[in-house]
Amino acid sequence: MLTPAQAADPTAPTITLAQFFKVFPSVCLPMFLASVDQTIVATALPNIAGSLGDVERVSWVVVAYLMATTIAAPVYGKLGDVLGRRRLLFIALTLFLVASVLCALAPTMLALIGARVLQGAGGGGLMTLSQALVGEIVPPRERPRFQGYLAGTFMVSSTFGPVAGGWLTQHFGWASVFYVNLPLGAVAMLLAFRLPNRREVGAKFRFDWLGIGLLAGFVIPLLLALERAQRLSVAAVPLILGLVALAIVSLWLLIRQERRAASPLIPVRILAMPSIWRCDAMAACVGAGIVGAVTFMPIYLQVVRGADPAMVGLLLLPLTAGIALGSIMTGRLMVKTGRTAIFPSIGQPIVATGWAVLAFFGPSIPLTWLPALFIVISVATGTTMPVVQLTVQIEAGPKNLGAASASVQFTRSIGAALGTASVGAVLFAVLAAQDPVVATLFADIVERGPAVLNTVTSELRANLSADIIGAFRGAFLTIAGFSVIAAVLAWSLPARRID
Repeated sequence: MLTPAQAADPTAPTITLAQFFKVFPSVCLPMFLASVDQTIVATALPNIAGSLGDVERVSWVVVAYLMATTIAAPVYGKLGDVLGRRRLLFIALTLFLVASVLCALAPTMLALIGARVLQGAGGGGLMTLSQALVGEIVPPRERPRFQGYLAGTFMVSSTFGPVAGGWLTQHFGWASVFYVNLPLGAVAMLLAFRLPNRREVGAKFRFDWLGIGLLAGFVIPLLLALERAQRLSVAAVPLILGLVALAIVSLWLLIRQERRAASPLIPVRILAMPSIWRCDAMAACVGAGIVGAVTFMPIYLQVVRGADPAMVGLLLLPLTAGIALGSIMTGRLMVKTGRTAIFPSIGQPIVATGWAVLAFFGPSIPLTWLPALFIVISVATGTTMPVVQLTVQIEAGPKNLGAASASVQFTRSIGAALGTASVGAVLFAVLAAQDPVVATLFADIVERGPAVLNTVTSELRANLSADIIGAFRGAFLTIAGFSVIAAVLAWSLPARRID
C-alpha cells in the first residue's frame, strides 16, 4: 500500500489492481451509506407521518439530516487532517449506526428528528472522509479513477435510495429503511480495518469551538430560508429576510474567526486560492442543477407528459445513471491524459444546451426520445465532480487534504438546497402569475406527491398541464443557468493538468 508521502508525489508508482480492490470497497461503502440515507427515507415519509403523527413536521426528517451533514463535513475534514482519517471513519460509522437504531425505535416525530440530526453528524463524516482517504492513499495520477467511481457511487445511491425505500416500507414498515444500515455498516467497519492507519501529526491542536458554532449559525438559518423560499409566500417574507440576515452576519463573523484562529475549522487562506474557490463554486452549481432537476422532474413527466409512476422511474433512470457513467469515463480519461479542466469546460455547455432544448422544445419531444436527451445531459454532468475533487486536493496539499475535501461536500450540499429552492421559486412564481388556483394545486402536488392528481377534475388537470409548461420552461432555464456558471468557472480554472 502506498504511504501518504508517496500519495502526494505525482511520480509515485501507479496503484496495482490488488491495491485498488483493497482500497476502493473500504471507502466506497461508507460513501454509499451516507448518500443513500439522503434519499431512502423520502419514500417512507407518508408512512412515518401516519405512524408518528405531527404531519407538519415530517419534512424535518429530511432537512435535519441535510443540516447535520453540511455542518459535520468541515469538522471531520479538519479533525481527519490532525488525528488521522481511519480513526475518524470508525467514529463516524459508529455514530451513524447508533443513530440508525435510534431512528428506527423513535416513538415520536421529535425523537426521530433528533436521531436524524445525530445520524447526519455521522453521515457527513462518512462522505468527507471517503473522499479524503482516496487523496491520502492514492497517487494523484491514479486518483481520478477513484474519484470517478466515488462520484458514480453517489449518483447510484441517489437512484437506488427511493426505489429501495419504497420497497422496504411496503414490505417491512418504515423502520426497515433505518435497520438496513446495520448489516451494511458492519461490513463497512470490517473493510475499514484494511485501510492504512496514519499516525497523529503530533502538532499542538486546539479545536475551534467558536468556529463550529458560527458555522451552524450560518448553515441552519440559510437552509431554513431556502426551504421557506420555495413557496414564495408573502407572509413568510419577513421570516426569510430575518434568517438570511442572521446567516450573513454569522458568515461574516465566521470568516473573521477563521482568519485569526490558531487551528481554524475552515482554512480561509486555502479556500481563497483561485483554483479551489472555483472548484467549490462548480460543485455548488452542479449540486444545484442535479437536485433541482431530480426533485421536480417527476411532476413534469406525470402532469405534462402523462407518464404513469412506473414510466417516470424508467425515464429518470438515465438522468441519474448517466452521471455515474460520465464520472467514471472522465476519471479514466484524466488518468490517461493528465488533463482536468478541459472535461467540464466541454461538458457543462452541453448540459446547459440540453436543458435549454428541454425548456423550449420539451412538450414536442416524443416521450420515448427523452431518455436519449437525459443520457446526454447526465453524462456531460458527470464530467465535473472528479475534476473538482482532484483539483481541490492537489492544490490544498497533503496537510489540508481533509479540509479541502470537506469544502467540496459542504458547497455541494449548500448548492443542492439552493437549486431546489431556486427551481421551486421559479415554478411557483410563474404559476401564481398565471393562475393562483393552479399554483395552490401544484403546491399540494409538491407536498403530497403526484397522486394528488387522481383527486382533481379532468378540466383542472388540463389547466394545470397547460400552465405548468410555461412554469417548467423557466425552471429548466434556471437549471441551464447553473450549468452556464459552472462552464465559466471551468474555463477560467487556473489548474488544468494533474502534473
